[in-house]
Amino acid sequence: MKEHAGLYIHIPFCQQKCEYCDFYSITRLEQVEEFVEALLAEIVLRAGEFRERVFQTVFFGGGTPSLLNEEQLERIWRALQEHFRIDPGGEFSIESNPGTLTREKLTHFRALGFNRLSMGVQSFNPAELRFLGRIHSVEEVRENFRNAREAGFRNINLDLMTAFPGLTPESFRYSLEEALALSPEHLSCYTLIFEPGTVFYKKMQSGELNPLGEDEEAAYYELAQEILEARGYCQYEVSNFARGRERVCRHNLVYWEHRPYLGLGPSAHSFYRNVRRGNKRSLTIYIKSLQKGQLPLDFREELSPEQLMFEYTFLSLRLREGLDTGAFRQRFGLDFREKYRSAIHKLAENELVEWSDRHLRLSAKGWLVADTVASYF
Repeated sequence: MKEHAGLYIHIPFCQQKCEYCDFYSITRLEQVEEFVEALLAEIVLRAGEFRERVFQTVFFGGGTPSLLNEEQLERIWRALQEHFRIDPGGEFSIESNPGTLTREKLTHFRALGFNRLSMGVQSFNPAELRFLGRIHSVEEVRENFRNAREAGFRNINLDLMTAFPGLTPESFRYSLEEALALSPEHLSCYTLIFEPGTVFYKKMQSGELNPLGEDEEAAYYELAQEILEARGYCQYEVSNFARGRERVCRHNLVYWEHRPYLGLGPSAHSFYRNVRRGNKRSLTIYIKSLQKGQLPLDFREELSPEQLMFEYTFLSLRLREGLDTGAFRQRFGLDFREKYRSAIHKLAENELVEWSDRHLRLSAKGWLVADTVASYF
């Protein structure tokens, strides 16, 4: 059985840049066609190296992939099918902003082969959407969710944001309930992070915005757990909830299980054969490189056995089932308990982990501080 691998396509365009967003994106939509031509060239250049690899997941992320027109998406999809081996029974996702969707677009997405739709909703409160700089309305979310169902999508994710300035437990509960009223198969609840270089970060530095404290962040996290699990959604990863095991995001599991993935597009990262690579975080350089027949490589890093074990460990601990010590031994030839005896002892001492058969997993307390657990190893 071949190892599960993922294919990620980064579409670096947004109609309007959100002030909290650190993902690489630009608003110069007149460059979309030039980007598509460059992406098609990158697909051809990377294909030879992956001739034997079968991709079980394909994920169009961004940016806002739903900004591309039907013809552009079709050319990209056709090139991927022509140059890579893609499992016909795989998971094929496309991210979208509800403000860029139409019934016709959604019908075309489904006809192309996309079988999973992710909608960046963030909130069901109009004032909060304005604060976050979102271009869509609450009604557009509801309307396009209905349109997606009519187009044949049976696997839809909604993104919600938590713990941002101005949010209240009441308004977050309202957003959760409104999301649940639509019955999506998957929900992601992300805590706002003030990323360096973003407008929100600059506003934090100037005192215009103040991040919530750890206890307040944890309270929103626990509220999401309480409401979603009571409604039949299983929290399978720190920020992600699915309505049944068959609805987990298979593409994201590629990252969390430290499996191979290929990233195409500006700023996209790849990981395979124990090497991590990243493309230039510049559309201009990306296009110029590919016009010359060169890959837009920004860095290449061969990971040491120590780095591989460390990454495998902290990524596994983000999953509800935790780290399988048998799988660790099979992958690295070492006993996990012996390798990380000191770190496991400290985590257990602070009641951040627990054992279940041969799995080490985060405790309820540990999940509240999941991002700091890596520092123990």
